[in-house]
Amino acid sequence: MYIQPYLFFNGTCEEAVTFYAKALGGKVVMLSRFKDAPTPPPSSDPDGGPQATPEQIKENDNRVMHARVEVHGQVIMASDCPSHFTYEGIHGCSIALGFDDVATGEKAFNQLAEGGQVGMPFGETFWSERFGMVVDRFGVSWMVNAGKPKAVPEGG
Repeated sequence: MYIQPYLFFNGTCEEAVTFYAKALGGKVVMLSRFKDAPTPPPSSDPDGGPQATPEQIKENDNRVMHARVEVHGQVIMASDCPSHFTYEGIHGCSIALGFDDVATGEKAFNQLAEGGQVGMPFGETFWSERFGMVVDRFGVSWMVNAGKPKAVPEGG
């Protein structure tokens, strides 16, 4: 089994995955647009989602239908939300990253923080040599652990 985050954006997917590949030392290995699909995508969600107008279908042509970023054997997938769906942002979760090396973790944290908002500065904690939390400029929340884990006392 594997777990892969799948992120949705509101027209900024290509910029976001390019940013993540650079910040995390990975590579965008796939990026396809709605217009690249072999058959036109359905104009509505089979579960009764909103009906797309011809203008919205055309507007979606250049949006990213699917992207894949590979980072050290790990995968982050992403897409743009079609314009006829309500985009509500990314809420209720964070992507947790772990780095064996403090310097590498700090570099990734600082790059993710560019244009974003630091929730907890990257620093020493009782469980890890370094830890920090940031919401990047695309609205994705990240938790970055780096260095050796510390022994947590029983009951703590």
